[in-house]
Amino acid sequence: VRTTGIVQIPFRELRNLGILTPDNPRSAIAEEYRTIKRPLLINIAGDSVTTPIPHGNLIMVTSALEGDGKTFCAISLALSIAMEQDKTVLFVDADTSKADAGKMLGVAATSPGLIDLLQNTRASVADFILSTNVEKLRILPAGSVHTHANELLASARMQQLMVELSEEDPNRVIIFDSPPLLLTTEATVLSDFMGQIVFVVSAELTPQHAVRQAIEQIGEEKMVGM
Repeated sequence: VRTTGIVQIPFRELRNLGILTPDNPRSAIAEEYRTIKRPLLINIAGDSVTTPIPHGNLIMVTSALEGDGKTFCAISLALSIAMEQDKTVLFVDADTSKADAGKMLGVAATSPGLIDLLQNTRASVADFILSTNVEKLRILPAGSVHTHANELLASARMQQLMVELSEEDPNRVIIFDSPPLLLTTEATVLSDFMGQIVFVVSAELTPQHAVRQAIEQIGEEKMVGM
């Protein structure tokens, strides 16, 4: 069942948290995310490597531990890419146990989403995607809390969904806010499907050993940006 209505992203609240918002495109943080997104977009276009990255438009934002700033970065990156002339963005709240990103973006807690889509094999992803007050940004909420979320995320249904999202529209970038790598197994499962991974490290806070341990959980063939 399609959820009606448009999500009104609360720009004032995001601004108060220091997150990038499209109504202030010349801010310092907007400039910072222009620098961050450019290599990701170049990788999607295949201009930086001799062998194109498979499904390079599937980008996971993760961290080693909680509190490192991954949701802050995921939202800012999504809003920054949504400002591009020739790109649209689908933001996927894949931190399904917390769903903090959805709350920050103004998604109703009762909105069905990724977990419900994975449970219902006859459902279409379009039934769960929400429009927003940013023209080029859509949201796929986390959906219901499920005790077997890990198995659902590792399923053939999830793999099929990832391929569908990646190949359906070459101009769409799919940003996943993932759980921290060292706190759940869901993040490692998700990383297998991704083309690119943005790994967030909090300066002078994230222990070096935690960063090394988390990176070891990601396959060596993955394109990881720190």
